[in-house]
Amino acid sequence: MTEKPEVVVIGAGPAGLSAGWELVKRDVPVTIIEGDSVVGGISRTAQRDGWRFDIGGHRFFTKVPEVEKLWHEILPDEDFLLRPRSSRIYYDGKFFDYPLKATNALGNLGVVEAARCIASYAAARVRPPKDQSNYENWLVARFGWRLYRTFFKTYTEKLWGVQVSEMPSDWAAQRIKSLSMMNAIVNAVMPKRNQKDITSLIEEFQYPKYGPGMMWETATDKIVKQGGRVVFEEKVRKIHHADGRATGVTTMVTGGYGPGAGAPESSRSDVGSEYQYSADEIISSMSFSSLVRVMDPPVPEHVLAAANALKYRDFLTVALVVPESAGFPDNWIYIHSPTVKVGRIQNFASWSPFLVKDGKTCLGLEYFVFEGDEMWNSSDEDLIALGTRELVELGLMRASQVEQGFVVRMPKAYPYYDMDYKKNVDIIRAWLAENTPNVHPVGRNGMHRYNNQDHSMLTAMLTVENIIDGTRHDVWEVNVEEDYHEEVSSSKK
Repeated sequence: MTEKPEVVVIGAGPAGLSAGWELVKRDVPVTIIEGDSVVGGISRTAQRDGWRFDIGGHRFFTKVPEVEKLWHEILPDEDFLLRPRSSRIYYDGKFFDYPLKATNALGNLGVVEAARCIASYAAARVRPPKDQSNYENWLVARFGWRLYRTFFKTYTEKLWGVQVSEMPSDWAAQRIKSLSMMNAIVNAVMPKRNQKDITSLIEEFQYPKYGPGMMWETATDKIVKQGGRVVFEEKVRKIHHADGRATGVTTMVTGGYGPGAGAPESSRSDVGSEYQYSADEIISSMSFSSLVRVMDPPVPEHVLAAANALKYRDFLTVALVVPESAGFPDNWIYIHSPTVKVGRIQNFASWSPFLVKDGKTCLGLEYFVFEGDEMWNSSDEDLIALGTRELVELGLMRASQVEQGFVVRMPKAYPYYDMDYKKNVDIIRAWLAENTPNVHPVGRNGMHRYNNQDHSMLTAMLTVENIIDGTRHDVWEVNVEEDYHEEVSSSKK
């Protein structure tokens, strides 16, 4: 291109900031608009009273060399820890190692139940469910009914809030495509090794010593120093378009958050004011449905209906401060017990000693909710009491050991795949391609795709190449086609 375009990036999560970083490296004018007072999106590191904790765990592991390079451009090597991956599954009052280990699994299941699981698996291989378009049958075909009910059903239904049979198998294609019974068995009986072929079974990973937010806070500082602009507490109200192109963005200052990590030193004083930004190109990581709703002029009714049909699963963390001795060695424990609501429990000391204080640790209890439901609207005090009760019920500690608690709510944490989501996404994509081809959706919520952090970043990086270099990467194939998937062979690194 003979002239450098003026680019507006919506959202300062991993995708938006990756785009911003790639643009400022090329001296392209960029403005990043963030509605919150903190950066990182769901990959932020929350801070409360000197404690730092993840919003969900974020392992820094990738088979995409461009993403690996970007991580280390932003943070120096000494700011990364190499952490062992340690996790377990809590089921029927017992702890199962994950990845599975033969002696542990056999001991917990017992010889009789283990034999039944193997027989169930064999039966499913001989006569698998005919219709594998739903996630339940997809899992049963690969693990059998008994293992499915033991290791998948309860946790998955906690996570998504619906029956597994109501979910499409598309979810598996992005998250556990390479995990199978045979892979699990081989991994269980072979000597321990640093397994990297299947992402859900990796044994070690990188981690910024002050949490993933450290990466994105530093990225923000670097972008600003390179001449980029990052504005906080501004919500996109309109994306203007005419004659087959988007022309700019109108925002409104919302405020109300107060200062936070990566945010300005003080809160905004111009709450309610509107600002306009002209743009030759717009890179959007705002939720795909919200992107449609802010188009000016408005989109046709059938496109708006497709946007309104897209659903999300929301998330909250109850972080409890306890003595270090009350922690556990795992990064997290998956809770498959139906008697409690918590889905997963993090021990932040096992992620990094820099997240906790001497003699103490912080446990993050993760609850999967819908924004506005009873749990979402519960007071922090009630949620802290619930988390304490459930830790006691699980036998992990005594109530008297909980010294302090915090609650962090995260809306739209997970784009939800229902049976019609793909059709609705395609309707929106078609309208954008015809009417605003210079609006480029990227990232997890931006594309309504349940990508990992590295693939969200890759969609943004490839988009920058498309804009500046004129390449024609299809970012919608990231984490679908072999060249972009986690199963890329080491020879392609």
